[in-house]
Amino acid sequence: MQLVKSFFFTAYMMVSALLFGGVMTLLFWAPYRTQFAIARTWARIVFWVLEKVCGLSFTVQGRERIPAGNHIIMINHTSAWETIAQFLIFPPQVWVLKRELLWIPLIGWGLKLLRPISINRGAGHRSVNQVIEQGKARLADGLWVIIFPEGTRVVAGETRKYGVSGALLATATNKLVVPVSHNAADFWVRRGVLKKAGTIRLIIGAPIEAAGKSPRQLNAEVRQTIEAGLERIAKEPAAGSSSFG
Repeated sequence: MQLVKSFFFTAYMMVSALLFGGVMTLLFWAPYRTQFAIARTWARIVFWVLEKVCGLSFTVQGRERIPAGNHIIMINHTSAWETIAQFLIFPPQVWVLKRELLWIPLIGWGLKLLRPISINRGAGHRSVNQVIEQGKARLADGLWVIIFPEGTRVVAGETRKYGVSGALLATATNKLVVPVSHNAADFWVRRGVLKKAGTIRLIIGAPIEAAGKSPRQLNAEVRQTIEAGLERIAKEPAAGSSSFG
């Protein structure tokens, strides 16, 4: 039965993404903040349906640690859940993503209007430069930048080398890095349809200063903090605000 519910939810999510992407495309002339508000509304409805249909909700611990201004967020990447949740948890933002996502009809067109930092993964060091150059521009415009340091989704419990682009951007701009940990993959299966009932936990760590640190040092500190958050999630009872704050 849970699998059937999961199929229904996944179908709804995809159809609604197409519809909202179409609305955003029709409103291509609207400013970024309006487009982001539309995307946030979509995320809120999707997660409401997810909770009602599949019994899957989430809690957030550490909202008070989100600093004033706009900075850089690094979050572990294990499922598609976090790519939707970020709309509801953090201030107006952009993300680093592979450029191929922008080629998807309607969905990709809507994504493009949200001003993402799109990169060519096959470009090697040039992709790092793309993150730094576009990231500086987005930060200068007052937007947050969200980076998945592993670069791609990884299986829960596995580790992957962190890319250097986020740390380079932080050290180049002296922006804070906000580390974020979550256990979404325990419920939202990577590359699968099943959505297990339960409560996903997300922990926002204390902001990390980039000033005076090398990118390697900063990356190591961010990784240590994210992994410590994952250990806390595994060991401590659930705590934090409700799904929608």
